[in-house]
Amino acid sequence: MLIIFGGLPGTGKTSIAKRLAHQLKAAYLRIDSIEQALRNADPTMKKIGPEGYYVAYALATDNLALGLTVIADSVNSLAITRQDWRDVALKMQTLFIEVELICSDQTVHQARVTERMPDIANHQLPTWQTVITREYEPWLNDHLVIDTATVSIDTAVQIIQQNLALVCE
Repeated sequence: MLIIFGGLPGTGKTSIAKRLAHQLKAAYLRIDSIEQALRNADPTMKKIGPEGYYVAYALATDNLALGLTVIADSVNSLAITRQDWRDVALKMQTLFIEVELICSDQTVHQARVTERMPDIANHQLPTWQTVITREYEPWLNDHLVIDTATVSIDTAVQIIQQNLALVCE
């Protein structure tokens, strides 16, 4: 199964995706880690385009071919990247679920963005201004939405697991 996460920075994607990956013993692919590795390999690279996503799609394909569940952790702000993730699942003939995390409390969301510390060496975290002005296309497909302003990490993971059970029926 492919579990596709998305949501603005500071909504809790990484915390929830990591917890779920640990519980499911799933392969975990984080776009931030991939993109930072690309920057580390070429320090002259100022902006990463779709390269990080293409690397992640290839790694997801490899892990799905091994029969592993894959969790994809990225902002996934564009409809095209969401479609590409779905295409990976369709190509591999595997089930998938899309999970969008939001934080409806702007004060909480801003505090998360401004107070967090990088957990990837050399990674520059976005500012609140870049988060609120980021291009973020609406999700048009059926997907699970979890508001992390109203639920804990553990509750969010439980909600996702309940939805996984429904998808697998």
